[in-house]
Amino acid sequence: MKLAVVGTGYVGLVTGTCFAETGNYVCCIDIDQRKVDKLSSGEITIFEPGLEKLFARNLKEERLTFTTNLAEGIKDAEVIFLALPTPPGEDGSADLSYILKVADDLGGLLTGYKIIIDKSTVPVGTADKVTAAIAKKYKGEFDVVSNPEFLREGMAVEDFMKPDRVVIGTESEKAKTILLDLYAPFVRQGNPIIFMDEKSAELTKYAANSFLATKISFMNEIAQLCERLGADVDMVRKGMGTDERIGKRFLFPGIGYGGSCFPKDVQALAKSSSEVNYDFKILEAVMEVNKKQKQHLIPKIKEYYGDLSGKKFAMWGLAFKPNTDDIREAPALEMIDALVEAGAKVCAYDPEAMNNVRNLIGHKISYCADQYSALDDADGLIIATEWNEFRTPDFEKIDRLLKNKAIFDGRNVFESEQVRKRGYHYVSIGRP
Repeated sequence: MKLAVVGTGYVGLVTGTCFAETGNYVCCIDIDQRKVDKLSSGEITIFEPGLEKLFARNLKEERLTFTTNLAEGIKDAEVIFLALPTPPGEDGSADLSYILKVADDLGGLLTGYKIIIDKSTVPVGTADKVTAAIAKKYKGEFDVVSNPEFLREGMAVEDFMKPDRVVIGTESEKAKTILLDLYAPFVRQGNPIIFMDEKSAELTKYAANSFLATKISFMNEIAQLCERLGADVDMVRKGMGTDERIGKRFLFPGIGYGGSCFPKDVQALAKSSSEVNYDFKILEAVMEVNKKQKQHLIPKIKEYYGDLSGKKFAMWGLAFKPNTDDIREAPALEMIDALVEAGAKVCAYDPEAMNNVRNLIGHKISYCADQYSALDDADGLIIATEWNEFRTPDFEKIDRLLKNKAIFDGRNVFESEQVRKRGYHYVSIGRP
């Protein structure tokens, strides 16, 4: 099948590459000439485990191409995916200007039946708006479908190639037949393709992400209670997670969620609720809990050291989660702001995200070549991202390099007893 993907960000590049991997011919379209040139020459523009190999193979086999020309990119495509940004506005609402601009452009370019798919996370009613924008200029047959992505950064290739489910919002039998064929290679093990109306599909994505954000925030509240009652959140988590009604995932406490999806989607769903005069109280609480949780370690650091002026802290991890270079809404950034404002210096290491942080905040902090060089003469270690390489470090080396034996573990990477036996002041989340 011939496909077009408009937008070569995280969702667009993963979508285009994975569809090409199953034999489709995919043209990815982006207005950024520099990015298109890089991708066309084989330089991948995002970090996602497993993607680079698929990208290189399909580029070589000429199943994956790139252009800045929308007309050229969609000319032969049967299906057009819109994988465009929907950033939050000041009021939390999703900005649809990128999607509606492309929809307007498509209206002037279509010459025959095509399926236009909203792959971006969009508010309920967006399919209707895209349909109206196209129909202003094009009076022929087309279908607009909602087909939200459920990709976890760091696991996106596996999620796309072996999805739990595929949600497709359309009431068009013609579109259903084509999309069943398109997605058949991805559901050979029997995982469902769920057809529904467009509005239900649009809401499904927001509901899923908001529920997962709620689970995280609930466990962070339990962790707060554990610290005050002397309970151990790890034990509570295991006791809860073995209940099949609850499940084990998204029950790990920490210093809050971040990334491109959860913060934006929770805000957008809350905004959509307010627009129909519904006060979604749980979502308001989730946002408030997460905001406070990102600062959870700062008072504990100040309590231990007193004045932070002139203190130096090593920070392990900058990305909002491991296996990604994404720093959007990363808790590490808020902690950096608080520490620097208090007069402290930060020396940071992250396996993938340092360039992104450097581009965002410049030399507000120092960047280190590896996790151990960050420790040199530091007054304490702060762990902000749970990269696997941080889990079993050389503690003898840490002992030698840290000036003060103090660790503030925002992701519960270490076993408490193990660290305390070495004489450390050790603070984690929700553990005695």
